[in-house]
Amino acid sequence: MITLYDCATAPSPRRARILLAEKGVAHDTVQVDLRNGEQLGEAYRQINPQCTVPALRTEEGLLLTDNAAITAYLEARYPQPALLGETPAEKAEIASWNWRMEFEGLQAIAEALRNSAPAMANRALPGAVDYPQIPALAERGLMRVGQFFQLLNERLADREFIATDRFSVADITAVVAVDFARVVKHKPGEQHPHLLRWRAAMALRPSMSL
Repeated sequence: MITLYDCATAPSPRRARILLAEKGVAHDTVQVDLRNGEQLGEAYRQINPQCTVPALRTEEGLLLTDNAAITAYLEARYPQPALLGETPAEKAEIASWNWRMEFEGLQAIAEALRNSAPAMANRALPGAVDYPQIPALAERGLMRVGQFFQLLNERLADREFIATDRFSVADITAVVAVDFARVVKHKPGEQHPHLLRWRAAMALRPSMSL
């Protein structure tokens, strides 16, 4: 049985949860308590020395420690529905937009949060190494989040999905980013009608409640 090392309150493992649900893949789940630093403890280090979630243990015993690897594995192992695209053009378009959702969305939010939250002092980056906060990066992150919402609203002005004409991993990453932005007090408003319409449509998918 596949095992997902998860944290119910964190955005990165939510991406893996949604992907597994969309693929219909049965799996076990082990919760890792990030709030209390369980990911840094010796027991979890023995599982994943990178001290991050998600991590996914495959049926063959391989440990995958990031969403890129988890997505690549699940798409290859369970090719339908195709969430990374089917044609060369689709694959390229989805890869490009998924990267943008990560870099311009999730990374911007994390930059704002991890460089400002008192609870993350000296934990400005995830993983086994402590890094100090840089307040200027928090300010820049907030600016980037506003730009990210504008980007999505413009992109969705005349389309149903982020990347191609079908639901893809880019939509998963975008949903998680938009929802995660609440931690830095950002959410779509009336100035983002196309983004709001898309998010409402995404909410109809059962996986999005995870």
